[in-house]
Amino acid sequence: MHFGGIIVGLATFLIIGICHPIVIKAEYHFGTRCWWVFLLVGAGFCTLSLLIDNLVWSTITGVAAFSSFWSILELFEQKKRVAKGWFPKKENGK
Repeated sequence: MHFGGIIVGLATFLIIGICHPIVIKAEYHFGTRCWWVFLLVGAGFCTLSLLIDNLVWSTITGVAAFSSFWSILELFEQKKRVAKGWFPKKENGK
């Protein structure tokens, strides 16, 4: 039996699940000015993906890279959701 696909699928599910609350917290505390952190993390995972010989781990780091890149877009979308009142806005001084 080959478990590589199941492992990658589970890892993808977990990575996406982890990125969602990270984007929410990042936008709350730092606004959209932290987008470059997601870019650097994504570039780091891209580099790792290219350097890893194991197909499963290379794929998982590739998924992490592009999830981080997608998080940049979600960070700006989160700003719009906050403006609509769907999420709390951080008050100055808190």
